[in-house]
Amino acid sequence: MSDALIELKGLAKNYGDQQVLKGIDLTIQKNEFLTLLGPSGCGKTTTLRIIAGFEDPSAGEVLFDGVDITRIPSHKREVNTVFQKYALFPFMNVYDNVAFGLKLKKMDETIIDHKVMNMLELIGLPDFAKRDVSSLSGGQQQRVAIARALVNEPKVLLLDEPLGALDAKLRKGMQTELKKIQREVGITFIFVTHDQEEALSMSDTVVVMNEGIIQQVGSPTDIYNEPENRFVASFIGESNIIEAVMKKDLLVSFDGYDFDCVDKGFKNNEDVEVVIRPEDIDIVKPKNAKLHGVVKSIVFKGVHYEIIVETPKRDYLIHTTDYFETGLEVGLTFGPDDIHVMYRMDWE
Repeated sequence: MSDALIELKGLAKNYGDQQVLKGIDLTIQKNEFLTLLGPSGCGKTTTLRIIAGFEDPSAGEVLFDGVDITRIPSHKREVNTVFQKYALFPFMNVYDNVAFGLKLKKMDETIIDHKVMNMLELIGLPDFAKRDVSSLSGGQQQRVAIARALVNEPKVLLLDEPLGALDAKLRKGMQTELKKIQREVGITFIFVTHDQEEALSMSDTVVVMNEGIIQQVGSPTDIYNEPENRFVASFIGESNIIEAVMKKDLLVSFDGYDFDCVDKGFKNNEDVEVVIRPEDIDIVKPKNAKLHGVVKSIVFKGVHYEIIVETPKRDYLIHTTDYFETGLEVGLTFGPDDIHVMYRMDWE
Protein backbone atom coordinates (compact mmCIF):
# COMPACT_ATOMS: atom_id res chain seq x y z
CA MET A 1 0.00 0.00 0.00
CA SER A 2 1.33 3.42 -0.95
CA ASP A 3 2.23 5.97 1.74
CA ALA A 4 1.63 8.83 -0.69
CA LEU A 5 -0.43 11.59 0.92
CA ILE A 6 -0.24 14.41 -1.62
CA GLU A 7 0.37 14.06 -5.36
CA LEU A 8 0.98 17.04 -7.63
CA LYS A 9 0.42 16.19 -11.27
CA GLY A 10 1.45 18.53 -14.07
CA LEU A 11 0.96 21.67 -11.98
CA ALA A 12 1.34 24.86 -13.98
CA LYS A 13 0.64 28.44 -12.93
CA ASN A 14 0.54 31.54 -15.10
CA TYR A 15 0.22 35.16 -14.04
CA GLY A 16 -0.60 36.85 -17.33
CA ASP A 17 2.28 36.12 -19.68
CA GLN A 18 4.54 34.94 -16.86
CA GLN A 19 4.70 31.19 -16.27
CA VAL A 20 5.63 30.65 -12.63
CA LEU A 21 5.23 26.85 -12.53
CA LYS A 22 6.06 24.72 -15.56
CA GLY A 23 4.64 21.27 -14.96
CA ILE A 24 5.36 20.19 -11.38
CA ASP A 25 5.12 16.46 -10.64
CA LEU A 26 5.75 15.54 -7.00
CA THR A 27 4.66 12.90 -4.49
CA ILE A 28 4.70 13.76 -0.77
CA GLN A 29 4.59 10.90 1.73
CA LYS A 30 2.69 10.58 5.00
CA ASN A 31 4.68 11.77 8.05
CA GLU A 32 7.40 13.25 5.81
CA PHE A 33 9.30 16.47 6.44
CA LEU A 34 9.64 17.79 2.90
CA THR A 35 11.26 21.09 2.00
CA LEU A 36 10.75 23.13 -1.16
CA LEU A 37 14.08 24.88 -1.64
CA GLY A 38 15.16 27.44 -4.20
CA PRO A 39 15.96 31.08 -4.91
CA SER A 40 13.40 33.86 -4.78
CA GLY A 41 10.92 33.56 -7.64
CA CYS A 42 11.52 29.85 -8.30
CA GLY A 43 7.88 28.88 -7.64
CA LYS A 44 8.19 27.23 -4.23
CA THR A 45 5.70 29.49 -2.41
CA THR A 46 3.27 29.29 -5.33
CA THR A 47 3.41 25.50 -5.08
CA LEU A 48 2.71 25.69 -1.35
CA ARG A 49 -0.21 28.08 -1.89
CA ILE A 50 -1.75 25.74 -4.46
CA ILE A 51 -1.50 22.84 -1.96
CA ALA A 52 -3.14 25.07 0.67
CA GLY A 53 -5.93 26.09 -1.71
CA PHE A 54 -5.03 29.80 -1.66
CA GLU A 55 -4.23 29.67 -5.40
CA ASP A 56 -5.77 27.75 -8.27
CA PRO A 57 -3.39 26.14 -10.77
CA SER A 58 -3.61 27.10 -14.42
CA ALA A 59 -3.22 23.41 -15.26
CA GLY A 60 -2.69 20.12 -13.44
CA GLU A 61 -4.21 18.65 -10.31
CA VAL A 62 -3.66 18.14 -6.58
CA LEU A 63 -4.56 14.76 -5.10
CA PHE A 64 -4.96 14.24 -1.34
CA ASP A 65 -5.14 10.58 -0.28
CA GLY A 66 -5.95 9.80 -3.90
CA VAL A 67 -8.85 12.28 -4.09
CA ASP A 68 -8.71 15.29 -6.44
CA ILE A 69 -8.92 18.44 -4.26
CA THR A 70 -7.77 20.91 -6.93
CA ARG A 71 -11.00 22.93 -6.77
CA ILE A 72 -11.83 22.36 -3.12
CA PRO A 73 -11.57 25.63 -1.10
CA SER A 74 -8.80 26.03 1.44
CA HIS A 75 -11.01 25.86 4.55
CA LYS A 76 -12.21 22.39 3.54
CA ARG A 77 -8.71 20.94 3.14
CA GLU A 78 -6.99 18.99 5.93
CA VAL A 79 -4.04 21.38 5.96
CA ASN A 80 -3.01 24.37 8.07
CA THR A 81 -0.44 27.03 7.22
CA VAL A 82 2.15 28.92 9.27
CA PHE A 83 3.49 32.06 7.60
CA GLN A 84 6.62 34.14 8.17
CA LYS A 85 4.35 36.76 9.73
CA TYR A 86 2.68 34.69 12.41
CA ALA A 87 -0.61 36.65 12.33
CA LEU A 88 -1.31 36.07 16.02
CA PHE A 89 -4.21 37.97 17.53
CA PRO A 90 -2.60 40.75 19.64
CA PHE A 91 -5.74 41.26 21.74
CA MET A 92 -5.75 37.59 22.85
CA ASN A 93 -3.41 35.82 25.24
CA VAL A 94 -1.43 32.70 24.28
CA TYR A 95 -4.16 30.30 25.40
CA ASP A 96 -6.92 32.03 23.43
CA ASN A 97 -4.74 32.29 20.31
CA VAL A 98 -4.15 28.54 20.35
CA ALA A 99 -7.80 27.78 21.20
CA PHE A 100 -9.24 30.07 18.53
CA GLY A 101 -9.89 27.42 15.85
CA LEU A 102 -11.34 24.96 18.35
CA LYS A 103 -13.75 27.57 19.68
CA LEU A 104 -14.91 28.30 16.14
CA LYS A 105 -15.81 24.60 15.90
CA LYS A 106 -17.82 25.03 19.12
CA MET A 107 -15.98 22.23 20.90
CA ASP A 108 -16.64 21.45 24.55
CA GLU A 109 -14.57 23.71 26.84
CA THR A 110 -13.07 20.73 28.68
CA ILE A 111 -11.84 19.21 25.42
CA ILE A 112 -10.50 22.58 24.27
CA ASP A 113 -8.59 23.02 27.52
CA HIS A 114 -7.09 19.54 27.28
CA LYS A 115 -5.99 20.05 23.65
CA VAL A 116 -4.57 23.54 24.19
CA MET A 117 -2.57 22.62 27.30
CA ASN A 118 -1.21 19.50 25.59
CA MET A 119 -0.11 21.64 22.67
CA LEU A 120 1.56 24.25 24.90
CA GLU A 121 3.40 21.39 26.60
CA LEU A 122 4.54 20.11 23.20
CA ILE A 123 5.99 23.48 22.15
CA GLY A 124 7.67 24.00 25.53
CA LEU A 125 5.45 26.87 26.75
CA PRO A 126 3.14 25.25 29.34
CA ASP A 127 3.46 28.20 31.74
CA PHE A 128 2.73 30.86 29.12
CA ALA A 129 -1.02 30.30 28.68
CA LYS A 130 -2.07 33.63 30.19
CA ARG A 131 0.79 35.65 28.69
CA ASP A 132 0.09 38.50 26.28
CA VAL A 133 1.45 37.38 22.87
CA SER A 134 3.05 40.80 22.33
CA SER A 135 5.31 40.12 25.34
CA LEU A 136 6.77 36.98 23.73
CA SER A 137 10.03 36.73 21.80
CA GLY A 138 10.00 36.03 18.08
CA GLY A 139 10.80 32.36 18.64
CA GLN A 140 8.06 32.02 21.25
CA GLN A 141 5.52 33.69 18.95
CA GLN A 142 6.49 31.28 16.21
CA ARG A 143 5.87 28.32 18.52
CA VAL A 144 2.45 29.70 19.41
CA ALA A 145 1.61 30.05 15.70
CA ILE A 146 2.63 26.42 15.17
CA ALA A 147 0.56 25.31 18.16
CA ARG A 148 -2.47 27.19 16.85
CA ALA A 149 -2.10 25.37 13.52
CA LEU A 150 -1.43 21.93 15.01
CA VAL A 151 -4.20 21.97 17.64
CA ASN A 152 -6.73 21.56 14.82
CA GLU A 153 -5.05 18.22 13.99
CA PRO A 154 -4.42 18.78 10.29
CA LYS A 155 -2.90 15.95 8.25
CA VAL A 156 -0.43 18.44 6.76
CA LEU A 157 1.28 21.52 8.16
CA LEU A 158 2.48 24.01 5.55
CA LEU A 159 5.26 26.37 6.62
CA ASP A 160 6.10 29.35 4.40
CA GLU A 161 9.55 30.63 5.46
CA PRO A 162 8.42 30.70 9.12
CA LEU A 163 11.94 31.27 10.47
CA GLY A 164 12.77 34.18 8.19
CA ALA A 165 12.13 36.88 10.81
CA LEU A 166 14.34 35.29 13.48
CA ASP A 167 17.98 36.11 14.19
CA ALA A 168 20.62 33.52 13.26
CA LYS A 169 21.01 31.92 16.70
CA LEU A 170 17.28 31.68 17.37
CA ARG A 171 16.75 30.37 13.85
CA LYS A 172 19.12 27.45 14.45
CA GLY A 173 17.39 26.60 17.71
CA MET A 174 13.98 26.64 16.05
CA GLN A 175 15.21 24.34 13.27
CA THR A 176 15.86 21.69 15.91
CA GLU A 177 12.55 22.40 17.64
CA LEU A 178 10.54 22.15 14.43
CA LYS A 179 12.00 18.77 13.53
CA LYS A 180 11.34 17.54 17.07
CA ILE A 181 7.72 18.74 16.94
CA GLN A 182 7.21 17.08 13.56
CA ARG A 183 8.46 13.75 14.89
CA GLU A 184 6.27 13.97 17.98
CA VAL A 185 3.02 14.88 16.24
CA GLY A 186 3.72 12.47 13.37
CA ILE A 187 2.20 14.45 10.51
CA THR A 188 3.47 15.71 7.18
CA PHE A 189 5.35 19.02 7.19
CA ILE A 190 5.89 20.89 3.92
CA PHE A 191 8.42 23.64 4.47
CA VAL A 192 9.42 26.47 2.12
CA THR A 193 12.82 28.16 2.37
CA HIS A 194 15.62 29.66 0.30
CA ASP A 195 18.12 28.75 3.03
CA GLN A 196 20.09 25.65 2.00
CA GLU A 197 21.45 24.94 5.51
CA GLU A 198 17.92 25.05 6.90
CA ALA A 199 16.72 22.58 4.26
CA LEU A 200 19.61 20.16 4.74
CA SER A 201 19.45 20.13 8.55
CA MET A 202 15.69 19.57 8.93
CA SER A 203 14.32 17.61 6.01
CA ASP A 204 13.68 14.01 5.14
CA THR A 205 13.32 15.08 1.51
CA VAL A 206 14.52 18.21 -0.29
CA VAL A 207 12.94 19.43 -3.53
CA VAL A 208 15.26 21.87 -5.31
CA MET A 209 13.40 24.27 -7.62
CA ASN A 210 14.48 26.89 -10.12
CA GLU A 211 12.46 28.92 -12.63
CA GLY A 212 9.26 26.95 -12.02
CA ILE A 213 10.89 23.54 -12.56
CA ILE A 214 11.95 20.83 -10.10
CA GLN A 215 15.69 20.35 -10.54
CA GLN A 216 16.16 17.43 -8.14
CA VAL A 217 14.34 15.51 -5.41
CA GLY A 218 16.27 13.53 -2.81
CA SER A 219 17.50 13.17 0.74
CA PRO A 220 19.73 15.97 2.06
CA THR A 221 22.74 13.67 1.69
CA ASP A 222 21.87 12.84 -1.93
CA ILE A 223 21.23 16.47 -2.82
CA TYR A 224 24.59 17.54 -1.39
CA ASN A 225 26.77 14.62 -2.47
CA GLU A 226 25.06 13.68 -5.73
CA PRO A 227 23.77 16.87 -7.40
CA GLU A 228 22.17 16.14 -10.75
CA ASN A 229 23.17 19.35 -12.51
CA ARG A 230 25.19 22.53 -12.24
CA PHE A 231 22.35 24.52 -10.70
CA VAL A 232 21.90 22.10 -7.79
CA ALA A 233 25.66 21.79 -7.27
CA SER A 234 26.13 25.55 -7.13
CA PHE A 235 22.99 26.35 -5.10
CA ILE A 236 23.56 23.70 -2.42
CA GLY A 237 26.79 24.46 -0.63
CA GLU A 238 29.98 25.62 -2.29
CA SER A 239 31.49 23.71 -5.19
CA ASN A 240 34.30 23.47 -7.67
CA ILE A 241 32.47 22.79 -10.95
CA ILE A 242 34.74 21.74 -13.79
CA GLU A 243 34.10 20.88 -17.43
CA ALA A 244 35.49 17.40 -18.08
CA VAL A 245 35.43 14.39 -20.40
CA MET A 246 34.28 10.95 -19.25
CA LYS A 247 36.93 8.75 -20.88
CA LYS A 248 35.15 5.56 -19.87
CA ASP A 249 33.42 4.09 -16.82
CA LEU A 250 35.30 5.05 -13.63
CA LEU A 251 37.75 7.34 -15.46
CA VAL A 252 37.28 11.08 -16.02
CA SER A 253 39.67 13.65 -17.49
CA PHE A 254 39.99 17.34 -16.61
CA ASP A 255 42.70 19.97 -16.30
CA GLY A 256 45.01 17.84 -18.43
CA TYR A 257 44.94 14.70 -16.27
CA ASP A 258 42.94 11.47 -15.95
CA PHE A 259 41.38 10.72 -12.56
CA ASP A 260 39.75 7.58 -11.18
CA CYS A 261 36.14 8.14 -10.11
CA VAL A 262 33.16 6.05 -9.00
CA ASP A 263 30.72 7.12 -11.72
CA LYS A 264 29.68 5.03 -14.70
CA GLY A 265 26.93 4.77 -17.28
CA PHE A 266 28.12 7.70 -19.41
CA LYS A 267 29.20 7.33 -23.05
CA ASN A 268 32.92 6.97 -23.70
CA ASN A 269 34.49 10.41 -24.22
CA GLU A 270 31.23 12.18 -23.30
CA ASP A 271 31.47 15.84 -22.31
CA VAL A 272 30.48 16.08 -18.65
CA GLU A 273 30.86 18.30 -15.60
CA VAL A 274 32.62 17.37 -12.39
CA VAL A 275 31.79 18.62 -8.88
CA ILE A 276 34.38 18.53 -6.11
CA ARG A 277 33.35 19.99 -2.77
CA PRO A 278 35.90 22.33 -1.10
CA GLU A 279 36.17 20.15 2.00
CA ASP A 280 37.10 17.11 -0.14
CA ILE A 281 40.33 18.62 -1.50
CA ASP A 282 43.58 18.09 0.39
CA ILE A 283 46.56 20.44 0.11
CA VAL A 284 49.83 18.49 -0.07
CA LYS A 285 53.42 18.92 -1.23
CA PRO A 286 53.61 19.47 -5.01
CA LYS A 287 55.54 16.20 -5.56
CA ASN A 288 52.60 14.22 -4.10
CA ALA A 289 49.92 15.48 -6.52
CA LYS A 290 49.03 15.73 -10.21
CA LEU A 291 47.54 19.20 -9.83
CA HIS A 292 49.91 22.01 -8.79
CA GLY A 293 49.16 25.60 -7.89
CA VAL A 294 49.91 28.59 -5.71
CA VAL A 295 47.99 29.72 -2.63
CA LYS A 296 46.26 32.89 -3.83
CA SER A 297 44.29 33.82 -0.70
CA ILE A 298 43.37 32.51 2.73
CA VAL A 299 40.43 33.61 4.91
CA PHE A 300 39.68 32.34 8.43
CA LYS A 301 36.03 31.27 8.71
CA GLY A 302 35.96 30.18 12.34
CA VAL A 303 35.72 26.41 11.87
CA HIS A 304 38.03 26.27 8.85
CA TYR A 305 40.19 28.30 6.50
CA GLU A 306 38.82 29.14 3.06
CA ILE A 307 41.72 28.93 0.64
CA ILE A 308 41.92 29.77 -3.06
CA VAL A 309 44.63 27.88 -4.95
CA GLU A 310 45.44 29.18 -8.43
CA THR A 311 46.38 26.43 -10.92
CA PRO A 312 47.23 26.83 -14.63
CA LYS A 313 43.63 25.97 -15.60
CA ARG A 314 41.48 27.48 -12.82
CA ASP A 315 41.17 28.59 -9.20
CA TYR A 316 40.19 25.88 -6.72
CA LEU A 317 38.26 26.61 -3.53
CA ILE A 318 39.41 24.54 -0.54
CA HIS A 319 38.12 24.33 3.04
CA THR A 320 40.70 23.04 5.51
CA THR A 321 41.66 23.37 9.17
CA ASP A 322 45.34 23.71 8.16
CA TYR A 323 46.98 27.08 7.50
CA PHE A 324 49.02 27.77 4.34
CA GLU A 325 50.86 31.00 3.52
CA THR A 326 49.82 32.93 0.42
CA GLY A 327 52.33 32.46 -2.40
CA LEU A 328 53.17 28.91 -1.31
CA GLU A 329 53.44 26.32 -4.10
CA VAL A 330 51.21 23.34 -3.28
CA GLY A 331 49.66 20.20 -4.73
CA LEU A 332 45.97 19.30 -4.67
CA THR A 333 44.64 15.77 -4.17
CA PHE A 334 41.22 14.13 -3.86
CA GLY A 335 39.99 10.56 -3.98
CA PRO A 336 37.70 8.79 -6.49
CA ASP A 337 34.78 9.18 -4.04
CA ASP A 338 35.32 12.95 -3.94
CA ILE A 339 34.69 13.38 -7.68
CA HIS A 340 31.04 13.55 -8.70
CA VAL A 341 30.31 13.43 -12.43
CA MET A 342 27.18 15.12 -13.87
CA TYR A 343 25.70 15.38 -17.32
CA ARG A 344 26.73 18.63 -18.95
CA MET A 345 23.83 21.02 -19.50
CA ASP A 346 23.60 24.09 -21.67
CA TRP A 347 23.00 27.17 -19.53
CA GLU A 348 21.98 30.46 -20.98
